[in-house]
Amino acid sequence: MEVHDPVSAILTQKDRQIWTIAPDATVYEALELMARKKIGALIVLGADGTVGLFSERDYARKVILKGRSSKEATVSEVMTSPAETIPPDTSVREAMSMMTESRVRHLPVISENRELLGMVSIGDLVKWIITSQEQVIEQLHSYIAGAS
Repeated sequence: MEVHDPVSAILTQKDRQIWTIAPDATVYEALELMARKKIGALIVLGADGTVGLFSERDYARKVILKGRSSKEATVSEVMTSPAETIPPDTSVREAMSMMTESRVRHLPVISENRELLGMVSIGDLVKWIITSQEQVIEQLHSYIAGAS
């Protein structure tokens, strides 16, 4: 595990289920699904594939703060579109940099032929980096202990 590993390596260790919602679903339906699955964002899938991303931030900023009804507003009205996406060969470091610069917490991973492969969150990336650093520290401890 290293920061230059591709995000596809993270996807192999995650639950393979990809949670999506239709653009015409209500915001309330999206929130119910997110609460049930304990996730912070959903990929919005239309007839032509990924059309956007709906997150807790979208709800807070585009529904609650605007006094809209989550049972009446549709996901397509408040989703972030187009969603920023990354190919599976993007490094963990590049994905972290992109999230930081774009101020997003989720990135759908999409192949060259536009197939949705999964999604990585800021939490996934942080966990990967911490585990990578722990492995380096353990290797250094082993090296030092063996060298003495």
